[in-house]
Amino acid sequence: MNSINRRTVLAGLGAAGTGLLAACGKDVPHTPSLLSPTGSQVARAEKKRGATGRVVSINVTSAPATLDLGGGVLAKSWAFSGQVPGKEIRISAGDTLSAELSNQLPGATTTSLHWHGISLRSDMDGVPPVTQNPVRAGSNFTYRFVADKPGTYFFHPHVGVQVDRAMYAPLIIEDPKEPLSYDDEWVVVLDDWLDGVTGTPDDVFAELSHHMSGMDMNSTGSSRATSSRSPSMPMSPSMPMSASTPGSPSASSGDGPSTRFRLTGTASPLLGRDAGDVNYPYHLINGRVPTDPAVYTGTPGRRVRLRIVNAGADTAYRVALGGHKLTVTHTDGFPVEHEEVDTLLVAMGERYDVLVTLDDGVFPFVALAEGKDVTGMALVRTGSGGLPDPAVRPKELDGRTVTAGQLRASDGVRLETKDPDQVLRVKLTGSMGTYDWAINGKRFDMADPTSNPLLVQEGQRVRFDFVNATNMWHPMHLHGHTYQLGDTGPRKDTTIVLPRSKVSVIFDADNPGQWMLHCHNAYHSEAGMMALVAYGA
Repeated sequence: MNSINRRTVLAGLGAAGTGLLAACGKDVPHTPSLLSPTGSQVARAEKKRGATGRVVSINVTSAPATLDLGGGVLAKSWAFSGQVPGKEIRISAGDTLSAELSNQLPGATTTSLHWHGISLRSDMDGVPPVTQNPVRAGSNFTYRFVADKPGTYFFHPHVGVQVDRAMYAPLIIEDPKEPLSYDDEWVVVLDDWLDGVTGTPDDVFAELSHHMSGMDMNSTGSSRATSSRSPSMPMSPSMPMSASTPGSPSASSGDGPSTRFRLTGTASPLLGRDAGDVNYPYHLINGRVPTDPAVYTGTPGRRVRLRIVNAGADTAYRVALGGHKLTVTHTDGFPVEHEEVDTLLVAMGERYDVLVTLDDGVFPFVALAEGKDVTGMALVRTGSGGLPDPAVRPKELDGRTVTAGQLRASDGVRLETKDPDQVLRVKLTGSMGTYDWAINGKRFDMADPTSNPLLVQEGQRVRFDFVNATNMWHPMHLHGHTYQLGDTGPRKDTTIVLPRSKVSVIFDADNPGQWMLHCHNAYHSEAGMMALVAYGA
């Protein structure tokens, strides 16, 4: 997520306390008139949501913390209320969530909360400077919205690369008319980890984007100022790292740029020749390393719903439970026709719900970092047995894999078939060489966030054609809406677009306001692979 130029934001703010920019009202030639995130249409759409009248109030504190990741690994990071993942929020569909964020981060570090995957009112989406002011250090901000769609979601900041710290937590919206039959639930959060161990996310971005200094030229020839960055925690001493082997940092030589964090040799049969670029010393499941894993304790024969969330920044995971089949029931909160699989690929920002009937024993739940040849592991224990090898690779990882494009939306959530009113081409551009990631050749400009919007009109059926002109895959996330893959595919808010390929998605423009569309690789997004999807006034 792009950083914020504080001086520009403060200059463009409306009345103090509203937290909203007046950018859409600027008298700029050739700039379309856009709906404000606080407009009357936004309030009208909020009133249409099926509210229960019940208000769930919670507090979230963002602050430095020393985290115990297990196995003797302590990491200095920034976290929600001192834990990783942050404390789960669980509400019922139609409840109003009132979440007060307290920013206790160091120095002048700003932050926010984005409610990933939720169709909510635009001014509560948590995206500075588009929908609110950044929440300043020492300040509070309350998010309040009706959450009317059941499903598995999570929340995280939308400032800089803060998502690659410990500031994330699951948000579960229960269905009061739940159609699935199961005995228990287990929320499984996946994450790639380096903060406070080998460096910070800001160190990583600085290395990856070493070509971008001062003013940089994008692929259209226009310049973009490098965004001002939030202060970071001091870098921890680095672990020694070998270089020049696949899945390890590439070597540096002479006075060339540092490559402490950069990976090479991450080809994947599922994602292409470049599955990821950041070397993470650990891959966590529910905040624990494989040598000291998180444990789910259950009973043989019980049917368990796993809610799987990938909160990582640069890593897709192939997940499997040793000795078991998984039945996919939902993706990104919406039901699909059930599919039995051995393993499942989960990109950054994606969520999948699966059902599994537990056998008797001790079983590894493994998250293979796709293309990186390392794993995270948790345990499912229903009987006696020893700890599996932390590097175990269950045979299911090589079994039947179903990707999102092979799933079908359930009848109750499939969009009505009709021709689109608008077709918008969303070309994904850039390369690792110059780190000039962009949409339609233009990096998102925090100093002028309403320039170059993808303009939609309320009530229309919209089709996005994602055209990936790059040699790397991108998980593309749309705020405030869910789209459908093709005519019958699943309803999603985040989907994988493979290298040199095209994916078409459709959605109904039924949630007025201003919304971000971006790659959920945190470093691609921060470099500029973002665009504003705005409703015309």
